[in-house]
Amino acid sequence: MNSKLQHYIQLAALSVVVIGCFQILQPFIPALLFAAVACSASWPLHLRLRSRLNGRATVSAAVMTLLLVVLVIGPSSLLAMSLADDVTHAVERVRLLLDAGPMPPPAWLRELPLVGVPLDNYWHRIADSREEFVALLKSLIEPTKTVLLVAGRAVAGSLIQMLFAAFVLFFFYRDGEKLVASARAMLGTLAGGHGDEILDTVHHTVTGVVHGIFGTALAQGLVALAGFWVAGVPGALVLAAATFFLSMIPVGPPLIWGGATIWLFQQEQPGWGVFMLLWGLLAISSIDNVVKPLLISRHSALPMLLIVLGVFGGIAAFGFIGIFIGPPMLAVGLNLVQMWTARPAPVAAATPSAAAPDQLL
Repeated sequence: MNSKLQHYIQLAALSVVVIGCFQILQPFIPALLFAAVACSASWPLHLRLRSRLNGRATVSAAVMTLLLVVLVIGPSSLLAMSLADDVTHAVERVRLLLDAGPMPPPAWLRELPLVGVPLDNYWHRIADSREEFVALLKSLIEPTKTVLLVAGRAVAGSLIQMLFAAFVLFFFYRDGEKLVASARAMLGTLAGGHGDEILDTVHHTVTGVVHGIFGTALAQGLVALAGFWVAGVPGALVLAAATFFLSMIPVGPPLIWGGATIWLFQQEQPGWGVFMLLWGLLAISSIDNVVKPLLISRHSALPMLLIVLGVFGGIAAFGFIGIFIGPPMLAVGLNLVQMWTARPAPVAAATPSAAAPDQLL
């Protein structure tokens, strides 16, 4: 009885410690997950950089952390500040445009060969019967403004998590081997001989998803930035940052470069509008079909449904930083389940009743 009572007391004390640690770390779980994902995906680059720096892990960790700040936290900050500052002005401009009455079609539209006259006539028909349409748009202005401002505040709140994640990431880079060794020892105790296999699966899955999804997003953002800058679209850097984030959901980038194309046509710049349309179709959107397969060719691809669920579910669970956490976590869960179910079932030992007759003699 004394032995059982002592066992129960130890178990209760351990439960209290675990619950207390979870309560302390709970506010920082998104930052810790983000740092773990970023470190796992960029670990080979850190090793090469550390080798170039003659094994100085602290310097290499500082450089890698600064790189994360420049590539991820910087664009996120720009997007947050632009949503807070530009949404109100954009909504007011739209309201003034609607109050000004029907917009006449541009003069060059009628001069387009073959389709100019039909498009001009269609524009006039829409303008003549758009009173109800304008009233509907006005009723949607304030809700849209509220949603965008809430999104901007969510991004700004997640920036604090990202800054803390950058702080944690420095120690992940510097002490990565020790942390992995501790994780292997713990998994070896909990999962037996499958600890190394689980860690390798997690590392390859995270690397493949991050390179495939976020590498493609970065490429689309840079190509979009070049197109916006060449075409003279205002706020090119902010639009490129929005392209980066929206590229993780289906038909996200066309919303950005399509809006820039419409704006160029409205500014009586049909040449640049055609350029932006072709650049969006042939350069920005085609990257998803060219770059992504190259980046994930050595890793298992994540189904589009899981990417979408990971993005929106990550945002719902962790805020804006969940964009970077949701897809890798779902991919790790999917691959671990597939790894577990692919193992052959253990063969049960033969019982005397199931043994062959000649073995019973």
